[in-house]
Amino acid sequence: MKQLYIKQKVFSLSGKFTVKDQQEKDIYYVEGSFMKIPKTFSIMNIQREEVALITKKVFSFLPTFYVEVKGRGVVIIKKEMSFLKARYSIEAAGLEVRGNWWDMDFQVLRNGNIVGMVSKEWFTWGDSYKVQIVDEEMETVIISLVVAIDCVKADQAAASSNNIT
Repeated sequence: MKQLYIKQKVFSLSGKFTVKDQQEKDIYYVEGSFMKIPKTFSIMNIQREEVALITKKVFSFLPTFYVEVKGRGVVIIKKEMSFLKARYSIEAAGLEVRGNWWDMDFQVLRNGNIVGMVSKEWFTWGDSYKVQIVDEEMETVIISLVVAIDCVKADQAAASSNNIT
């Protein structure tokens, strides 16, 4: 089982951070667009080739995020109508997300088999996640899913702080 770690830089305006392996070697680079519409996050391998792209849909009544891996749409995360609490749904081709994904403690399953597990690392500076990859074929999809969920959470936090007057 492969373990990867995602640690965001707290004061990065453009949303740049890396995904590291157990030896703290960079495996993926994540770069968010700054002042660009639509807002995107590009995930690149160590050769700086884009392997996944996360895009926030523009002009949508409710926030929607699309995840493409190697040019193929694999995940859609969208906010649902709710009056009391923010609710989101995850549509993933052939995948199931089980657990508390809002608190970043969940499993990713394909055909009922666990292909990855995600847990939030507590008591760290910035958001940090441990990602366990069971099926290495699914590595890029799982990393993309974690980054996309984190984007949704950041978008929700920004929207909540803008509503406070």
